[in-house]
Amino acid sequence: MVNLFYYIVEYFKYSPKIIQLLWASSVVFTLIIIGLSIYLNHIRIRLRAKERIKAVYQKKYEADLIEYLYSGNGVDEISKEQQIIIDHLSNCAKSSLKRKIIISTLLKLKDEISGEIADAIQKLYCQTGLVNYASYKLKSKKWDVIAKGIKELAQFEIKDALNDVIEHIDHPKREVRKEIQMYLVKLFRFEGLEFLNILTNQLSEWDQIQLLEILQKFENQHIPDITKWLESSNNSVVSFSLKLAKIYNQYEAKDHIINLLNHSSQEIRIESINVLSHFGDIDSLIILKSDFNQRSIEEQVIIFKMMEDINEVSDIPFLLEHINNMNFDIKVSVTKILKKLKNSEANDSRFITTDIEYSEKTSLIKAS
Repeated sequence: MVNLFYYIVEYFKYSPKIIQLLWASSVVFTLIIIGLSIYLNHIRIRLRAKERIKAVYQKKYEADLIEYLYSGNGVDEISKEQQIIIDHLSNCAKSSLKRKIIISTLLKLKDEISGEIADAIQKLYCQTGLVNYASYKLKSKKWDVIAKGIKELAQFEIKDALNDVIEHIDHPKREVRKEIQMYLVKLFRFEGLEFLNILTNQLSEWDQIQLLEILQKFENQHIPDITKWLESSNNSVVSFSLKLAKIYNQYEAKDHIINLLNHSSQEIRIESINVLSHFGDIDSLIILKSDFNQRSIEEQVIIFKMMEDINEVSDIPFLLEHINNMNFDIKVSVTKILKKLKNSEANDSRFITTDIEYSEKTSLIKAS
């Protein structure tokens, strides 16, 4: 064995430098791999132990919560038995790990039940002082901590934290702004949209979709006046307001939407045309036809899509002007509209004067 070790040392000593470097590197990497394997195994053992501890505590806290919910005496606001549980959970909440387990257990029960019991869980969340830990997170300098705090307050429907939450409405991190918007709409519904009055950052398309999904869960809600948002200098607020107008049929905002037909943003103009088309508004169509040639090709296509649903015989001259339009979508729309008018028995007598010209024009389309 000694001779073998001596042989290896001698071999290494008199080997070329490149061989020595390769052997040394191999030894170092082997030691690193062994060290990492030991460390990962240690981490795995700790995680398993932590999961076992969490499972034990969760089972215990679930029992405590069930006992709390059913130990009221119907006389006192808080029975002696309930107060003991409150004090116990308050003391446990001082530990970060135990606090997370208590909160997750409360949320689990809250999601599974509703009514008075759900209200009792929310009340317990406040009585144990857990709400204070969430509120304290809003003062953190770390954006992820702030976001988690706001999300937790929304989950337990803590409306009293509104003033502290709204302070972060223009936070530089989108994740924080998103949690604030969710908090406001979940807890205050349409009234929560008042944050649009002071929003300076852009409301992303995905955020708009999520807000609309939350709002549509509520029935028989009073829809606020959206005209102030249609006049906002924030284009994303205007875009969101147009979606509200379309979904909730805010026809009374029609005049403000017509004003948006000359908005500086093409996207806003197109969205406005879509909403007015949804309303079936003829007045706006007259305006759009009057300055049709000054509009972008994207707008022109949408205008003709609008005319597929809103049309009359008096539109025929305008339609014939564009029957050979260079844009394929416009040509298809014109053909559809003219065919629709031609097949309308009520309009047959009005259509005769242009029928020959129409046939000639449509034959040109087929030839092209």
